[in-house]
Amino acid sequence: MTQRQARPLLSATLAAAALLAACSDSGSGSSAPDGPVASAKPNILFIVLDDLGVDQMTAYGYGGAAPARTPNMTAIARAGVLFRNAWAMPDCTPTRATFFTGRYPSQTNVLNALVATDLANSAPSPYEMTLPKLLKTEGYTSALIGKMHLTGSDLNGAFNLPHGYDSMWKLGWDHFDGFLDGAPYNIDTRAGLATQGADVDSGPYKCGFVPTRRIDAVNGADAGACYFAGGGCTQLAVGGDVVTPGRTCMERGGILDPGQSCQASAPAYIDFEAQNGYYTGRWVKSSANGGGYVVPASDPSSRGYRSILETDRALAWAGQQPADRPWMLTVGYSAIHTPLQVPPVALIAQDTPGRDDNLVCSPLADSERTPGLTQATDLIDGHLITNLMIEAVDRKIGDLLVGLGLARYKDDGTLDYHPERTNTLVVIMGDNGTYVNSVKFTAPGRFDPTRAKASPYQTGVWVPLLVAGPMVASPGREVPHMVGSVDLYRLFAEIAGADADTGIPAGQTLDAQPMLAYLTQADQAGIRSTNFTEMGTNFRAAGSSENESPCVIPAANNVCTTLFPQKGVCLAQGGIWYGDNLSPETSGVPAEGYHNCCQAQAYRAGRNESTTFLPVTTKAVTDGTFKLVRQTRNQCDPAMGTASDPGAYRYSTTGFDIRDELYRIDTAVPSPALDRDGSELTAITAPPLDTATLDPGQQQAYERLKSEMERHDSVADYHWNYDSTNCPGDGNHDGVVDRQDLDNWRELSQLNGAQSSWYDFNHDGRTDATDQMIIQNNMGRTCRGA
Repeated sequence: MTQRQARPLLSATLAAAALLAACSDSGSGSSAPDGPVASAKPNILFIVLDDLGVDQMTAYGYGGAAPARTPNMTAIARAGVLFRNAWAMPDCTPTRATFFTGRYPSQTNVLNALVATDLANSAPSPYEMTLPKLLKTEGYTSALIGKMHLTGSDLNGAFNLPHGYDSMWKLGWDHFDGFLDGAPYNIDTRAGLATQGADVDSGPYKCGFVPTRRIDAVNGADAGACYFAGGGCTQLAVGGDVVTPGRTCMERGGILDPGQSCQASAPAYIDFEAQNGYYTGRWVKSSANGGGYVVPASDPSSRGYRSILETDRALAWAGQQPADRPWMLTVGYSAIHTPLQVPPVALIAQDTPGRDDNLVCSPLADSERTPGLTQATDLIDGHLITNLMIEAVDRKIGDLLVGLGLARYKDDGTLDYHPERTNTLVVIMGDNGTYVNSVKFTAPGRFDPTRAKASPYQTGVWVPLLVAGPMVASPGREVPHMVGSVDLYRLFAEIAGADADTGIPAGQTLDAQPMLAYLTQADQAGIRSTNFTEMGTNFRAAGSSENESPCVIPAANNVCTTLFPQKGVCLAQGGIWYGDNLSPETSGVPAEGYHNCCQAQAYRAGRNESTTFLPVTTKAVTDGTFKLVRQTRNQCDPAMGTASDPGAYRYSTTGFDIRDELYRIDTAVPSPALDRDGSELTAITAPPLDTATLDPGQQQAYERLKSEMERHDSVADYHWNYDSTNCPGDGNHDGVVDRQDLDNWRELSQLNGAQSSWYDFNHDGRTDATDQMIIQNNMGRTCRGA
């Protein structure tokens, strides 16, 4: 039976479930109230977790020696289906684009996490048939709350943001209330006090609030005046529920003036403009008519812990939706992306280790002040705060379900969730593996922090995927078969009764495979024969490499990258910055800094410090048992060690270093077979691998995987060269250069100062007459698919 043939049966099943939900006990001990008839089509609640891999999840049998408490996600897993073998892309923007386009990064050129210096050509295109547009054909309204990082930001003059604050509306969402930035800003170590310096990194308060004197005898305070952005002040002191006045004030959205009394107005040095990690946000909002605008961090509504605000805003939107129209609500929680910051104590169980202990905020816990204990201190603090943040977001996921009327809390605080009584599909997925310092490397699991987020290895791409809803047969089970983040596009289309291939131009194909049958049939066999993941390098304007700056991240095997456009972003990732505005640890580096990783490598080699390069492209394909990894890295010119001045080195223009690696993997509990360094089945070499030492079964698996990898390479090459060679002038990628392209160019050339757009064919950062000429010169051209 085809998926299209199965839709009428599914629709009938969901309609019956909706009727049952409207007429049965709501799960709270009272009948459902009278009101509009619920939509027969199911609502969809899609929750995306940031940088949270399976290594953190006790529901998967892992979590390390000291796991985070996740009772609500465990309850959801037990009420639905746990997908044991789900892959994402190695980092966030590429994965999130797969959710909403159904295509791998190499088809869309959304290849890496978007930063302000990337061209719009590497952002999801408004000309795509995105998921919210597709669901709209079936009567759905859609909202996106929180973090999704599908566009650039307005840093550096909105270089890569043609539609400005209406960008998410242009991608199809009826309502957006969230962040264009990819992560919370750095923690304000001044705790909002300009007296501590002009830079948020210049203060002594590493947790973003003023600790008590017991924690910091020099800079701490046991009392003070707590000022609020909207006006008003509250006097706070240690006692009763107030354990740390500075933390209590921050959790309430305020800034503590330590040791002072409230004045009629806040002193000038109280800085509400600066962001402070998870306790502020620069929210962007748009509605069904566009009209996007910014709510700055200084606005009272933008201050408070992100997991709380993200949940509250989601509930506020859902509460306004008519009962007779289906909706899809996507909630992108910011947690647990860096910077790691302690959450409000109200979200943490009283007996959770570290709940009230602010020792992580002590100057003695600062690695720069404890020589010899750098890694141990950072690791202990990182794991403790990560656990607290995961418990906090798990609590808010429970609050979200309860607030939506999908569940209730029992008297003992546990979640009472019966999806069969609802008309809502609930999907929870991570966007990539855990980031280095948060990875659980102890048993059970023993994941690999040196091969974490931003790598194609298991720790970097193996993520939780939990699904619950009225259509799930035999809930409480696991699905062992391979699925990918890209498959959610087709799942959501199937649930809505939409044809997932609608609006896909001829010559293009969806990478998404069907997965609804895994929900409705407990004995469904595997659908995918392979799974795939990839990450690359986004388009940047010609010559921009001269302004790039290296960042070396010690905890990630000393990997060097030029992805981060600012020093603060590098430092927030635990990195060492080699650009301008240098630190004492980079003494001897020129004042203007370095501009490529070859220069940083040469400098570090002179200090006997190792360096690896983040790959230009990284890909992996698996058949579920064997896994082929292919990584492409820059080479240096001249050869390393042949020049005396580190500044003399450049990336080679004659080629790249390409390496293949073959592993055996599984998803066993409690100790999965991971693709660790040294576990490769044969020597790591340029493709093809020497398979002489492999047995016949391994050789056959390698040949199949190599063929699949080469197919993906061909697709990537076609789309990378689409604007320049394969279809210049076709900015909307519909396979033909026509009058619509001229109209689109004309619109975009008048927006955003005619900077970067999807019609910047020569990738110079301008949408100008040169690009118009490319369209005119190719008018009428049709282009084959990849």
